[in-house]
This record gives sequence, structure tokens and C-alpha cells, in this order.
Amino acid sequence: MNPIQEYFYRIEEPDRSTLLFLRKKILESDSENITETLSFGLPFFKYKKKMLCYLYYSKKYKKHYVSFYHGDRLDHPELLQEGRKKFKILLIDMEKDLPVEFILRLINEVKQFIRV
Repeated sequence: MNPIQEYFYRIEEPDRSTLLFLRKKILESDSENITETLSFGLPFFKYKKKMLCYLYYSKKYKKHYVSFYHGDRLDHPELLQEGRKKFKILLIDMEKDLPVEFILRLINEVKQFIRV
């Protein structure tokens, strides 16, 4: 098992399955240019080898989230900045439907700010 798989297997169900589904959708959204790596012990997604977003868990909110690089340039009320300089996060409510299309739209917005 590789380190990225180990990260997900430490997460309890049903959260694990939800995050693995989201991971799959992100990677499939641009399979030629989006790659995955483990940085700082977290699954990071990169666009043409540049930082795009990552998944993590908020102890404050007790929810998983997607953190978007260049989030400071995104203007969506659903995103929280909370003192972060370059990132904004989208909390994932496991009790509701996963907003896959919204997350993929945010990723496409972020891609426009990445210089390659």
C-alpha cells in the first residue's frame, strides 16, 4: 500500500468512501494534467506539477475539507479563508450530497491562476 492509500485507510467509513470518490473525480477531471502526491502527510493534487488543492480534516469544525490554492482569488461565500493567505477551504458536510460539480468548477477556476 502506498502512502496516499495509507492516508485514506486511516479515515473511518463512511467518510473514507466519500473522500476516495472525490479523489477519483478530481483525478479524472483532467487526467493528463492533474496528478496526486503526498505532501506534509496530506494528499495534494497538482496541476502541471503546480499546487492545486488538498484534502484535510478540520478539528475546529470536525469536518473534512478541500483547500484550494489561489483560494484568495475565488469569490464564493461557501469558501472560508480564516486568516489563510493563499488558501480557502470548502467544508464537506458528510450528511449532505457531495458537491462534486461545484468542487470541479472551483478547481477549473484555480487552474486559470496557475502559471505553467
